[in-house]
Amino acid sequence: MRRDRSEGRLPFLAGLFLICMAVLMLQILQTRILSVVSHYHLAFFAISMAMFGMTAGALLVYFRSAWFAAEHLGPQLVRSSAGFALATALSLLLLVTSVVFVHPGNLVLTSLVWLKLILVLAPPYLFAGVAVSLALTRSPWPVGLVYGVDLVGAATGCLVVLLLLDRVDALSAVLLVAAVGALAGWLFKSARLGSELAPPPGPLGRLRLLAHPAVIALLIGAAGLANAALHPRGLVPTVVRGHLEYLEHHDVVAWNSFSRILAQGGPVRPEPAVMWAASPAMPETRIEQRWVNIDGEAATVMYRFEGRDQTLDFLRYDLVNLAYAIRNEGRAAVIGVGGGRDLVSAWTFGFRDITGVEINPIFIRLLDRDFRTFNRLAEVPGVRLVVDEARSWFARTDERFDLVQMSMIDTWAATGAGAFSLSENGLYTVEGWRRFFDRLTASGIFTVSRWYDPADVNETGRLLSLAKAALLTRGAAEPERHIVLAAHDRIATIIVGREPLSAADIATLTETADRLRFRLLVAPGRPAASPVLARIVAAPDLESLHALARGFRLDLSPATDDRPFFFNQLRMSHPSAMLEAVRSHGTGVIRGNLQATITLALIIGLSALVVLVTMIAPALPTLRRAEPALAALGTIYFLFIGLGFMLVEIGLLQRLSVFLGHPVYGLAIGLFGIILSTGLGALASERLRLEASGRILLWSAALALVLFMLPVWFPPVAAAFEGATLPVRVSLCLLAIGPPGFLMGFAFPAGMRLVEAIDARPTPWFWAVNGAAGVLAAGIAVAVGIEAGISTSLRIAAICYLLVGATGVALSRLVGERSAGLGPAVGARLSARATRAGATGRG
Repeated sequence: MRRDRSEGRLPFLAGLFLICMAVLMLQILQTRILSVVSHYHLAFFAISMAMFGMTAGALLVYFRSAWFAAEHLGPQLVRSSAGFALATALSLLLLVTSVVFVHPGNLVLTSLVWLKLILVLAPPYLFAGVAVSLALTRSPWPVGLVYGVDLVGAATGCLVVLLLLDRVDALSAVLLVAAVGALAGWLFKSARLGSELAPPPGPLGRLRLLAHPAVIALLIGAAGLANAALHPRGLVPTVVRGHLEYLEHHDVVAWNSFSRILAQGGPVRPEPAVMWAASPAMPETRIEQRWVNIDGEAATVMYRFEGRDQTLDFLRYDLVNLAYAIRNEGRAAVIGVGGGRDLVSAWTFGFRDITGVEINPIFIRLLDRDFRTFNRLAEVPGVRLVVDEARSWFARTDERFDLVQMSMIDTWAATGAGAFSLSENGLYTVEGWRRFFDRLTASGIFTVSRWYDPADVNETGRLLSLAKAALLTRGAAEPERHIVLAAHDRIATIIVGREPLSAADIATLTETADRLRFRLLVAPGRPAASPVLARIVAAPDLESLHALARGFRLDLSPATDDRPFFFNQLRMSHPSAMLEAVRSHGTGVIRGNLQATITLALIIGLSALVVLVTMIAPALPTLRRAEPALAALGTIYFLFIGLGFMLVEIGLLQRLSVFLGHPVYGLAIGLFGIILSTGLGALASERLRLEASGRILLWSAALALVLFMLPVWFPPVAAAFEGATLPVRVSLCLLAIGPPGFLMGFAFPAGMRLVEAIDARPTPWFWAVNGAAGVLAAGIAVAVGIEAGISTSLRIAAICYLLVGATGVALSRLVGERSAGLGPAVGARLSARATRAGATGRG
């Protein structure tokens, strides 16, 4: 008896929703874990691997169609979902026990390590790609309905993962995501689609365990919940930044959506006080202190502090506190609370109205709850702890401060990754510093401390360049009179006045620096410590400053929101600087930049190799059957779709990370908006078909215009809404993503319709080209943003889509030349097939 077509639809759609949700959740979770075991800059790598695996899975369905016949749809969906669950769990186990590193002196070994990482991360997406492709191309329900559920599930995953990470650790979350994938398999099984009498053909059919997704969901789900309950005594990363990690001596191991915090527990004994840059004149001081570690390598210290009746006078000998010599009463603000060290400094020097702004609620929890009796800052009258993103809070408040301090607000991940990280870069841009200057009193000062390499004083030039550019944009007539830059050991501290520093201020700072044996690199009335710093000081305007910075060996130009890569000073476009860094292995910031650049080059190269072997080579025979004109035009069309799409996606993720305050927010909200808007565009392309040349040109021109204008209108609007709440800023981000995303969604299905109207045989090749371009373009987009800025990435994407439009017109004309030989029935059949094929590609 034939089943009613509506029977099984609900469990099928629910299963599709869950598997698509799980894929996006896994992608973001892998980014979070990689930021702990390696670096933040691997966000784009996780995106590349997801695109690679999903495309490879779809191509597998195409090339092995005998394995995936429609009569076996149900069992294949069950097995591929269960395969996703098992592959996800296995991938996690391999990832947390793998060593991920970059060794500039041994590129062969480094290449093998990263090739292994590709093989570890990609398999879950391969299974998911099979499941999604089967659902879209074999199901008995309208492709619009199926694709809509696919989009809603994927977009939902981007948001659900943020909630999950605030409740369990990232490793347990991955296991729960795997269980969700297996649950999707159980729902597919409940839908009872296709024959259940025998296992389907192919390797999935021979794995009996895959036929029992409910069992897999229960086992992996229970493992995830148990690991969360046992945390941190269960499954944890074992190799972090190339070192074995032991958690026995940590009372607090806490994860959230953008960090993992380890806090030293148990009783502590007095030991030499940890200082950033202690003066040689500092007397020997011992104090009880706890280490707090962020994402495996960055660290801060928490001193024992008994509260209002105590001061820690040894802090007077630290270079980072030099500014307190001239401002020590009124109101102070600290950006980045950490372990509370800077707040204690402000109290020690005399401030009694102190505000600490910290984006990470875990740090506030440590001070307010976990270690409240060890460090009593939270009990001190006049001390206020605020959980917020600093730029947004300063934009929103009307308060004014006599001193704003931002000491060492970075992570080793950010410093090492340079341009490839966006965790704190929004605090180190001209626009960000202008915001902080606006919240100073007339005599207020802004002080920032950064890493410093005594062997290369010029690295500090970027800090100086940023301060001068921010002052120039505020109309300062003599910026050099506002600035004092000092250094000692591995730290440099810059002091910037909203107004020119007085003669008394300069005299006091000079006397203090001399007494504590700090080195003044730049100060009014004194020669700069190097010719490079002197030239930056002497630059008369912004144009001269940018022109001057371009001529240096390192990138010392002031960072902006369009190019917010303050930590990256090693230019990929300067081969001589690169070669010199390779020969010397780099020092200070340059060493981290070198490692990140090598990582980027290796990932692009290895991704190209894997794509060539697994996608391009298998699809190439289908191209040989196509006529040369179709082969050339189709290849260009889908190549530029992949390149343009990823330039837009990575560019938007970078820009939104600055606006929202953290890369995980940018990643989650950016992917949510892009997936939703491009999917809606793909669905709309069914009704608004791009077949005639005029429509193609109009669509291409509209998309290019939107992309060209986005860097024009978004920055001032973002500045106006910088002080808005997070939901308002998220809404503005979605508004910026929506129009280009919607228009980009037309490109892939429209191209597939044009190609299949001419010759359907080479479609696997075009699909492979699109997927390969997307995988490789992720790294290329990062490189473009570093060298030329986010707006340039968007403009190059606009040019790509203009080329897509021109190529689409040529394809349309080929269709017209063959229209006489195609009957209406054939055309309708080809259009339906193209619709289903187009729905599986978001690029």
